[in-house]
Amino acid sequence: MSRSQQPRIPAALAASAFLAVAAVPVFGAGVANATPGGTCQSATVQYRLVGADGGVVGEDWTSQGGFRSWDTIPGPVEVRLAPGQKVADGCKYPVSLAEYTTEGPNWATSGRQTMVDKATVYLTADDVAGDDDAKRTWQKLAVKVPDCYGQIDLYGDDVAYDGKTGEGHGPAPYQPDGVNTPYHLIAAWNGGEKECADSPPDSPSPTPTPSEPTPSTPAGSTPPAEETTPPPTPKPSATPPTTPDVPPLSSKPPTTPEPSSSDSTPPLAETGAGAPVGLIAGGAAVVIALGAGVVFAARSRRS
Repeated sequence: MSRSQQPRIPAALAASAFLAVAAVPVFGAGVANATPGGTCQSATVQYRLVGADGGVVGEDWTSQGGFRSWDTIPGPVEVRLAPGQKVADGCKYPVSLAEYTTEGPNWATSGRQTMVDKATVYLTADDVAGDDDAKRTWQKLAVKVPDCYGQIDLYGDDVAYDGKTGEGHGPAPYQPDGVNTPYHLIAAWNGGEKECADSPPDSPSPTPTPSEPTPSTPAGSTPPAEETTPPPTPKPSATPPTTPDVPPLSSKPPTTPEPSSSDSTPPLAETGAGAPVGLIAGGAAVVIALGAGVVFAARSRRS
């Protein structure tokens, strides 16, 4: 080996050592990763009315919504999830049936509504319709039978829309103010033939008080009559919207305590201001010093 080739070996060793030391903090920090979590999507609900003997009343399974007038008061309601849906394990869909007394037999005249009874079930993957449904049993909802003007709502959550405050309660339906509850309404029925006992009495007409005679206006001084605009004709009240698609039951995730210094795990790889710049710089300085020493020793041997 010639003398001109000898300095190249220490220099190559120094470069290799620098790369090895500089790479240690980066690879030793590990690789960050995340585990994606599954989510529950909205699902389509089907329902049907059943009689006391368990027989179907009216049409069979349907997702058709809207408001309907009852000829006979609806009995229990069976519910299920429509076929062809994929529902993950752990997903729950609340469906409720609520009965209200009202001030009239339809939505436009319902006025103030008072909740009388409510029932709720929770549908899961086991309640999805499929093959061999004739041998299956379905979850059933039943409420008290109204004996006066009333409304029955089938909706997709477990909130009691009774006008009370606090968790689990919501505003009561009230057509005059446009309070279109329950939310996630699937279908509704109105009817009845008489006023309810708890309906507010009609306001008595005020008794007119005698007034003083109005002085006559001299001839020729009558002011011109003012043009008045007739009041607008009120539009018929539209019923609240309905939909068979209901959201899953929501729950708040538990609060995860922050790890203490004694049980904390090593940090993941970082970039930017949080990266181990000092450690890399220190390693580089040591390698440069070692490389300088090797070069100096090689020159000494040549001399």
